[in-house]
Amino acid sequence: MSGHRPFSDLKKGWSAERFAENAARKVEMMAELVSLEQLREGLGISQEELANVMDVQQPAISKLVRRPDMKVSTLRELIAAMGGELHITATFAGRSVEIDNFKSAAA
Repeated sequence: MSGHRPFSDLKKGWSAERFAENAARKVEMMAELVSLEQLREGLGISQEELANVMDVQQPAISKLVRRPDMKVSTLRELIAAMGGELHITATFAGRSVEIDNFKSAAA
């Protein structure tokens, strides 16, 4: 998955209405547990748009967002292509810790 472009490129053609809808969806999703496909849909990003940002074909996105298992680097790239940042947190009785082994090399 090379040739990535910034998420801001994807949003260049969005109308003010689409930006508002996107913001409203983000608020709703903050309290939910969602699948990657639901996340993509909730952000208002089509598979075609995401494929364009990730420089892959649309069927690859369809398969990717439904995978039950993938490399952390692949998940990080997918989340970044949707405009987010991946954090991995381990939760124990009474405390949570962020695992830093999986941070992007660019971070």
